[in-house]
Amino acid sequence: MDARSAKDGSELLFVCSCEDSFAPDTASIGKALNAGKVVACSQLCGTEKHKLASALKVANVTIACKQEEASLGAELEALGFDRDVRFVDIRDRAGWSSESIAAGPKMAALIAAARLPPPALPFVTLGSEGVALVYGRDAGAIEAGQRLADTLDITVLLKEPRDVAPPPRRDFPLARGRIREAKGYLGAFELVVDDFALAAPSSRGNLRFDAMKNGARSRCDLIIDLTGDPPLISADSLRDGYLRADPGNPLAVEGVLAKARDLVGTFDKPKYITFDSDLCAHSRSKITGCTRCLDLCPTGAITPAGDKVSIDPAICAGCGSCASACPTGAAAYALPSTNDLMNHLRVLLRGYGAAGGEAPLLLFHDAGHGLPLIDALARFGDGLPARVLPVEINETTQLSLAEIAAAYAYGATGIVILAREKPKHDLAALHRLAALVAPILPALGYEDEAFRVLQADDPDALLTALRGMPREAFASPAASFAPAGGKRQVMMLALREWHAHAPEKPARITLPQGAPFGTINVDQAACTLCLSCVSACPSAALSANPDQPELRFQEDLCVQCGLCAPTCPEKAITLAPRLDFAAIGAPPVSLKQEEPYPCDKCGKLFGTRSTIEKIKGKLAGQHWMFSGPNADRLKLIGYCEECRIETASVQGFDPYGGPERPRVVTTDDYFRARPEDKDS
Repeated sequence: MDARSAKDGSELLFVCSCEDSFAPDTASIGKALNAGKVVACSQLCGTEKHKLASALKVANVTIACKQEEASLGAELEALGFDRDVRFVDIRDRAGWSSESIAAGPKMAALIAAARLPPPALPFVTLGSEGVALVYGRDAGAIEAGQRLADTLDITVLLKEPRDVAPPPRRDFPLARGRIREAKGYLGAFELVVDDFALAAPSSRGNLRFDAMKNGARSRCDLIIDLTGDPPLISADSLRDGYLRADPGNPLAVEGVLAKARDLVGTFDKPKYITFDSDLCAHSRSKITGCTRCLDLCPTGAITPAGDKVSIDPAICAGCGSCASACPTGAAAYALPSTNDLMNHLRVLLRGYGAAGGEAPLLLFHDAGHGLPLIDALARFGDGLPARVLPVEINETTQLSLAEIAAAYAYGATGIVILAREKPKHDLAALHRLAALVAPILPALGYEDEAFRVLQADDPDALLTALRGMPREAFASPAASFAPAGGKRQVMMLALREWHAHAPEKPARITLPQGAPFGTINVDQAACTLCLSCVSACPSAALSANPDQPELRFQEDLCVQCGLCAPTCPEKAITLAPRLDFAAIGAPPVSLKQEEPYPCDKCGKLFGTRSTIEKIKGKLAGQHWMFSGPNADRLKLIGYCEECRIETASVQGFDPYGGPERPRVVTTDDYFRARPEDKDS
C-alpha cells in the first residue's frame, strides 16, 4: 500500500521542544486548535526521526520547527511523503523567552496561522542576454569591462575622460559620452547620451575620440555605473539590472562585477501589485483627482496614462506604498493579497483567544530586518513578550487601513510596525497610515499609543518599545468575519466590524484632509442639478435618479478624490473628510432634488426649474438674441427641444441679424495712431 492510498484525511502536528530548551504544553495546544493528533518531540531532527513515518498516514502535516526545515523535509521525502508540509517557528518567537511559561496561547496561534494554505503568488519574467554597459571615468572602467568581457557583451562608456591610456587589445567598443537620460529595467534599459564619440583606433599615448554628437540613443540589458556620481535612476538600489558602486571602494566594485556575471538568462520576479484600471480615480476630462500612488512611488514605476495610471511591474520594487494609499482598491498588494493577510490575522488572533490569551499585541515585520532582531532577542536576550504575536509580511510599507482595522476588529489591543532606522523603502506611506489611524483610535476608546511605527535596528530597543505598549484588555468580544470581495469592500467591512466591537462607538469621526473617506457638501442655492459631477465621479458615489432631477450620494463609496468639486460649473461642491459608520452599507441619500420643469408650450417635463430660470436670468436683456426686438425669443428657453425647434422654424431667425461687431484692430491701426506718425 503506497503513502497516497494510506491517507485518512486526519491532521498530524509535531511539536518539538528542541532538546527540552522550552516546554510547550502540547495537550493545551492540541485542544485549542482541534489539531487532531499531536506528537510531542524533543529532537525530531535527530534521535526521534522515526516518528516522521506517521506522517505517511494523514492528509495534513504541520511541524513546529523552522530551523531544521531543510533536513526534516529531506527525511520526509526519503520516506516517500509526497504532499505539502507546513513548518512554523514557535521556539524563537515564543518558547525562548523570559515569559515562555505564559506563551502557550501564542504557540497555539502561530501554529493555527501556519496551517493556512499558502497564497498563490503571481510573477513577471525578465530576460537578459548579457548586453552590458560599463559607465565610468577612467582606466578602472576599462579594466572592469575586460574582466566581464568573457561572460557579457560589453561596451565601455567614459564620462569626461582625461589622460586615459588606450588598452592594448580592443575586445569591446570603447566610447566617451554623458548619459543624459536612463530608463528601464533588467533586459530593457534605454539611454540617451550626449557628447558621444567612439575612441579612435589610432589612439597612442592617451585615448582620442571622433567628433562628438548629442542625443545618441542606445539599449542594453544592464548598466554597471562606476562613475561615483549620483545615481542615474531613482531608488537605484531597487532597480533590477542597475548596478552601482563607488570606484574608490574595491570591495564594492568586486561585488558589483560578481553580481553582473549572474544577470544573464530569464528571471521570475514577483508581481507585487495587481491593478484594476476601472477603479482608478486619477483624473477625468483632463482634471486631476487622486495622485496618492504617484506621490508615493519611489521607483517611478507609476506614471499617468490618461484618466488612469499605469504600473510597470518590471520596475516596481514591491514597497506597496501605492496599495497602502489607494482609496479605491485599484492598486492592491499581491504578496499576499489583502484578503489573505486579513484571514491570517483572523486565524492568528482567534487561535490566541481560544487558547486563553489576553491583550494581544501584533508586531508586523519583514524577513530581512525583523526576523534577525527577533532571533537575536531569543538567543541573547529575554525574547518576545508572551502577548506579542509576530506577523511576517513582505514589506511593512504594504500595510493599509484594511489590515489595521481588521486586526483591531479581531481583538488586537495594539499594533507595532517595525522598520529599519535607515529604511530600504520610503516610509511616507506608513506615516500617512499613522496619521489616518491617529484620530480613529481615541474615538473608538483606544489609547493614542496603541498604534506605533517603530524604526529600530537594536533588539533591546525593540523589546523596550514592545513592553511599553498599552496592555488594556477589552471586554467586547472579537469579530469573526471572513474577508471576501474587493479591497475597498473588505476595508469598509473591517471598519464597521471594528466599530461594532470597539470600547467606544461614536457615530462618526472627523478625519484629516486627504483621508479616503468622507462626504460632500452641496450648496443648494448654487447647484442646478446639471449632474456633471456624476459623470466625473470614478467610484459611483454620486449618481442620478433616472425618474426625476435628483443628485444622490453613497458615502461609503466616496474616496475623496476631489474630481467632483472642480468639475462642478457652479462651484457648489466642497469635500468633508470623515468616517461615518452609519453610512457603511447604507443606501444612497438625496443631496438635492427638484420637480422637473414643464415645457411652457406642451407641458413635457424636460429640465429643472432652477436651471431654466437661471438661464433666463442670465440672458434676458444681456444678449442681442434675447433683447430689444428679439425679447420675445426668451420664452424659447422655457420650451422643450421639440417645441423650441418648431417655434424657431415657424418664426424664422436671421443668425446674422445681430448688431455689427467691432472692427478688428490691426498693427497698421496702431501705427497710424502713434503721435510721431501723425506729425510726419
